[in-house]
Amino acid sequence: MATMSIRGLDDHVLIQLKSQAEHEGSSLNSLVLRLLQGAGTQVEPGRLKKFDDLDSLAGNWSNEDAQAFERNTAPFAEVDAALWS
Repeated sequence: MATMSIRGLDDHVLIQLKSQAEHEGSSLNSLVLRLLQGAGTQVEPGRLKKFDDLDSLAGNWSNEDAQAFERNTAPFAEVDAALWS
């Protein structure tokens, strides 16, 4: 994925973009991406969902995934007493 810097952007335009992103409940980056990719349609306020948790990930692992995770993270549960003396 590419990264792009925009030089010479008028302060007034930046203020308008930030205001529109906030109004839509989106980030400035996602708003600019939509505009640049031709999907510049307005989004109704509150239509974009904000998540501050990992609920969407819960229950997505298979038994094999869970076992592999347990197996691969088991060494982190061991305390090396020599490091703490």
